[in-house]
Amino acid sequence: MKFPARFSARFSARTAAPVAALVVAALTATACAPESSDNSGGTDEKSGTLRVWLFQEVSNGPKEKVVDATVEAFEKAHEGTKVDVEYIPVETRAQKIKAAFNDPKSAPDLMEYGNTDTAGYVKDGGLADVTKEFTDWGEAKDTDPTAKQSVTVDGKIYGAPFFVGVRALYYRTDIFKELGLEVPKTQSELIATAKEIRQAKPELYGLAVGGVSTYAAMPFIWSNGGEIAEGKGGSYAATIDSAAARKGITAYTSLFGDDNCPAAKCASMGGNDTVTAFASGKAGMVIGGDFNHQAVEAGKVKGKYAVVPLPGLKSGEIAPAFAGGNNIGVLKSTSHRTLAVDLMEQLASKKTQGELFDAMGFLPTYSDVRADVAKKEPFVAPFVKTLGAGTKFVPASPAWAEIDASLVLPTMFQEVVSGKKDVAAAAEDAAKKMNAAFSSAG
Repeated sequence: MKFPARFSARFSARTAAPVAALVVAALTATACAPESSDNSGGTDEKSGTLRVWLFQEVSNGPKEKVVDATVEAFEKAHEGTKVDVEYIPVETRAQKIKAAFNDPKSAPDLMEYGNTDTAGYVKDGGLADVTKEFTDWGEAKDTDPTAKQSVTVDGKIYGAPFFVGVRALYYRTDIFKELGLEVPKTQSELIATAKEIRQAKPELYGLAVGGVSTYAAMPFIWSNGGEIAEGKGGSYAATIDSAAARKGITAYTSLFGDDNCPAAKCASMGGNDTVTAFASGKAGMVIGGDFNHQAVEAGKVKGKYAVVPLPGLKSGEIAPAFAGGNNIGVLKSTSHRTLAVDLMEQLASKKTQGELFDAMGFLPTYSDVRADVAKKEPFVAPFVKTLGAGTKFVPASPAWAEIDASLVLPTMFQEVVSGKKDVAAAAEDAAKKMNAAFSSAG
């Protein structure tokens, strides 16, 4: 499967996973097994070889080192058991997952997957229900509620959160000092400050925004009290056209124009594009993730920026952020269920997640472990604060893959900023498309 160019760059899982619905969601649409498939393993062997699929990073060595240590300890604790870890390329994982769901013999026992894919994979019959084991697992009580939501479908749990990623506001400390600007404390101040930077320095975007940067746009909708969709009779109904959501859409799209980020250029930009603009010194601010920290550090603005939580409507409020990230799940077809669940818990444990943060910068899904890493690495603090303020997730529906893959929300933003439709009409059309997808998903 070939992703659109704007999504293909996977500098690390930290870059791709928190924009998972734009990068990963297309997988579900192409990786569907028949709903009637019986993928149950049927047996529960207590020894043998466990197969694990994890995502391959651009720089995979540090991840492998942490995983190898976890696997070695697991093998020592389970005599007669071997673990075969395969790191699968992002570009071809759709085909591998499709094959695994359709042919259990080719399937791993355990796999890493983007957290927006949970509902689709459950519908496809690929993931095992591990509700009892997760509930009985002592460490699970400290799991971030939104991270837990990302492995939950219809009240049942289908995996363990592996890491999480959120966005906050990066800003240029040198430009703010030069122009005598205060760090914005409200959404209206943010918009005004962006336009002030642009006016003083027309060669810069005030706040780099993207019409395809869905998860940088969502906090504007959520902070205004809007929602993407709401549960309805076991299914979902779009609420992107509600009065509250339209206020958020209006606020975000007001940033596209010659007075901040020209629509002709910015309407087609994705999240990576906006961060690249900031890192290369072409923007005064950007909404970027903890997973973008390395890219910014490697850019021209190193030593000349700081990060704060994205402000909400009122001073002191933090805008709700999308909780991206990856999970680890046991496949329904495994013939080593007990062992696979145990290994899942070891890989997603506090110890391993702490080590993965040290090695890769992946933010842990446990509140207490996150507090510890924030003390070690100051740059993490605003992201941890954002997580602590409460995050949001996408609808737990298999329809979300179709909605995201067909770029329903980016199309809505682009229609508004291009002047093709007003906010009400664009939101209404987006809601119709979403509801059609929700209905077809059953």
